[in-house]
Amino acid sequence: MEAEKFLDAKGLACPMPVVRVKKAINEMESGQILEVHATDKGSTNDLTAWAKSGGHELLKTEEENGVYKFWIKKA
Repeated sequence: MEAEKFLDAKGLACPMPVVRVKKAINEMESGQILEVHATDKGSTNDLTAWAKSGGHELLKTEEENGVYKFWIKKA
């Protein structure tokens, strides 16, 4: 999936991945996609809830070798 911006949140503990995602999304245009990589297991629930509460669309999630990958489309 093609993303306009990439955020490496690996090694960050809750709530830092969400804090960094919020900052990155705020710098983007509506409709653009942010790709996020995180290693915090809680980031799946946190980012899913955060995207929904902000009206953003979580397009895809996957896990590969302990790295959780997210593609979020800005509302």
